[in-house]
Amino acid sequence: MNARNRELLGLLPASLLIVAGFGAVFLQEQTQLDNLSLTYGAIFLGLCFAAHLIIRVRLPDADPYLLPIIAVLTSIGLVVIYRLNETLARDQAQWFVAGLIAFAATIILLRDYRVLERYRYLIAAASIALLLLPRIPGIGQQANGAYLGISLGPLSFQPAEFAKIGIIIFLASYLRDTRALLVSRKRFGITLPPLKHIGPLLLVWGLAMLMLVFIRDLGSSLMFFGGFLAMLYVATDRLIFPVVGFGLFGIGAWFFATTVGHVGDRVSAWQHPFDPKLYEQIGGSYQIAQSLFAQADGGLWGEGFGQALISVGDSPILPAAQTDLIYAVIVNELGLIGGIALLLVYVLLIERGFRVAVLARDSFSKLLATGLTTVVALQVFVIVGGVTKVIPLTGVTLPFVSYGGSSIVANFVIVALLLLISDRARREARR
Repeated sequence: MNARNRELLGLLPASLLIVAGFGAVFLQEQTQLDNLSLTYGAIFLGLCFAAHLIIRVRLPDADPYLLPIIAVLTSIGLVVIYRLNETLARDQAQWFVAGLIAFAATIILLRDYRVLERYRYLIAAASIALLLLPRIPGIGQQANGAYLGISLGPLSFQPAEFAKIGIIIFLASYLRDTRALLVSRKRFGITLPPLKHIGPLLLVWGLAMLMLVFIRDLGSSLMFFGGFLAMLYVATDRLIFPVVGFGLFGIGAWFFATTVGHVGDRVSAWQHPFDPKLYEQIGGSYQIAQSLFAQADGGLWGEGFGQALISVGDSPILPAAQTDLIYAVIVNELGLIGGIALLLVYVLLIERGFRVAVLARDSFSKLLATGLTTVVALQVFVIVGGVTKVIPLTGVTLPFVSYGGSSIVANFVIVALLLLISDRARREARR
């Protein structure tokens, strides 16, 4: 069976998840089944099949497992969000279609993705501008103390979701040109790059700290800087760079946590989520505490699909259940087994992304695939780590599962870029 036929066959489990998931919701709400779940499954399969046809025509040698994996994740997200709120689920379905359109447009219009290298400085400037947009009065939106979104009339989105792609493109292009210079000097057996070439490391560190303080987004700052360090390690094969980089990030985070109020509040809520006095002062600890209670209540096998107690009347038991705490909802209803199964799907996605990086022949492609995959991996770590109290909770979405239009569209573009890189790499390897 060739790659494209394996891809087509892999789309069937995702459609069956849609049918089974919506069937379970309807059974619980109406105590009877109807054909609507089959209709939703057929529509979902049709949309995924359209994406498959585009890949079959334009990228015949691309990785056959990336599309089925994201189809499974998206189906889980649609079912869980519908179970929480039907209106939000309809919005998410529309964003899913928009994501597929962006996915198709990226593949069709950007056949030779290496052209992006020519515009790296323009892309970097536009990405930084996007990050700063939420702090502009009149269009910026604040949520839970962080400036993440902007509103332009009826349109609202989170610029950081798209800025992360642009910054990864810039860094991949820059490191391709300077990788040899970064390891050209050694003193006492330690790699010491020239100051003018280590400038980007300090610049990206400064950008991460700016995001931490200016737009109050700890999660995105960790994703950007972590992705950069992964690319730097791949480019230079020197462990000292990520070690020093994480040290710089740790020092910066500690400094701002002890000197900047809203950063310190996030850390305090993370350290003491069950302290009632702390909840009265800053409020943020309630979300983490309820997340931990929900996951503990789910146990090994869960309370059952549709059984999570989300709210009592108008009072939320799990705040932001469709975004920040959607993983807690899944663990509560499907248990630890369900949570681990979801994480294993993400592990498969990340493994395929890094496999694309390994197969890539040229430096830009290898670094770009590494950066994009690392950003997705860190996004999963940040949100799951936040709801399980491993790290402070931040407003980052769970890729393809959490409610959020900007996130799903941007992540579809990331997968499209990985498929473009994969097709070129596998075609060259076959030749």
